[in-house]
Amino acid sequence: MPRKCTICHHPKREGIDAALVRREPFRAIARQHDVSKDALIRHHDNHLPAALVQSHQAAEVAHADQILSEVLDLRNHALGILEKAEKLDDLRAACAAIREARGCLELLGKLAGRLQDGTTVNVFLSPEWQTVQVAILKALAPHPEARQAVVAALDVVAIRHKPGHA
Repeated sequence: MPRKCTICHHPKREGIDAALVRREPFRAIARQHDVSKDALIRHHDNHLPAALVQSHQAAEVAHADQILSEVLDLRNHALGILEKAEKLDDLRAACAAIREARGCLELLGKLAGRLQDGTTVNVFLSPEWQTVQVAILKALAPHPEARQAVVAALDVVAIRHKPGHA
């Protein structure tokens, strides 16, 4: 006879399900509701209603759309202020409006995934990668067909990761 799910029969199941949908850590949920982490994982994998997960995802999309709409409103407002400042020949206000509009555009780019924060590192140029590549090719020297296949595969990967390559 299969074991009954302790989470499905827990008096605070709704709260547990909500925490799982919000992707709170299993360990934290287990501690808060005095259940085992393993039981939570089994419940998550086998019993968490798909509709609940989908409704949470829909809510996240709606929230993202709201943020996008607000940023667009801010950009439009900043551009309106810029237009008024230019008509009044108020260079200070115009520059401030330009900065705000630029900030909104930057945020829109990040939200759209077109801009990224941080530094991009090209591992293909690192001395460590060069050393690994040489070691791989030396190890494959007795196997010319395999060596040729690896060289071709590495060339494809290097081309895909070249700056400016789509």
